[in-house]
Amino acid sequence: MSALLASGAVTQFAVLDALLAGVYSQGASVDAVRAAGDTGVGCCEGLGGEVVILDGELYECTSDGPPRVMTDDEFLPFVDVCTPGESLATAVADLDLPGLQSAVEDRLLSRNLFHVVRVDGVLAHVLTRVTRRQEPPFRPLAEVAAEQIETTTRECTGTLVGFWMPRIYQGITVAGLHLHFLSDDRSVGGHVLDARVREGRLRLSAFADFRLRLPRDGQFLSTELTHDDDHRIVAVESRGMSSSPS
Repeated sequence: MSALLASGAVTQFAVLDALLAGVYSQGASVDAVRAAGDTGVGCCEGLGGEVVILDGELYECTSDGPPRVMTDDEFLPFVDVCTPGESLATAVADLDLPGLQSAVEDRLLSRNLFHVVRVDGVLAHVLTRVTRRQEPPFRPLAEVAAEQIETTTRECTGTLVGFWMPRIYQGITVAGLHLHFLSDDRSVGGHVLDARVREGRLRLSAFADFRLRLPRDGQFLSTELTHDDDHRIVAVESRGMSSSPS
C-alpha cells in the first residue's frame, strides 16, 4: 500500500552541499525546528554529533555519552523536519538496510515527492555513527566523517526515522533513504550506516511541499556553493547499502 499524502511540508534548514564545503557556522535554533515539525533528522553544532527528532523532542547523539534532550537555545546547522500525516503501519520483518530501502520504495506515493519514514521495532543489529565537534576553521564534511565514531548495537528496540528524498534534490539534501536511529531506552543513537530489522512497523507519509530556509551568516553568504559529483554524498552518508551478519 502506498504512502498517504500529508498536509503541511518538509522543512529543511541549510543545504547539504554547504556542509560538504565546510560551511556550517550557523543554523536553526531548536525552538525554530520544533515549530516546523515533530519528526526528523539533523546534525549538531559544529558537526558534533547527530540529531534525532521524535514526537516533538530533539535528541543530541554524540560520542560523549548517551543521547540527551536538546535545549531551545542550541542550534542545528542542518535539519529536515515535518509533522507526519496519518499513515498506515505495515509489518516488516527480517530486512537488512537494502531490503528496508526496497520496502520503502515499494510504498512511495511518487518518486518525485518527499517521504518521511519511521520504523518502530526490534533490530537484530544497527550500526550508527556520530562525528566529533569541529572548531573554526571548519573542515569539509567528508574529512570530518572520515574520523567518525561507529557503534554496533545488537538485539535492541528502538526507532529508525528519516526521509526518502527525490533524486533531483541531491546536494540540496540527501537523495534516497537517509535514516537515524534512537533506542527506546535512549542509550544509543546516531546516523544509520547499516541495520537489520528483526520485526517492526513501517510508516510513510508523502509530502508535495518542501520549504528551504537558508542561513544568513557571512560565511554562507560569501561562499559560492556548487554541486559537483554525487559520489561525495554517497561516500559520507552510507556504506554502499552493504549488509552485515546479525
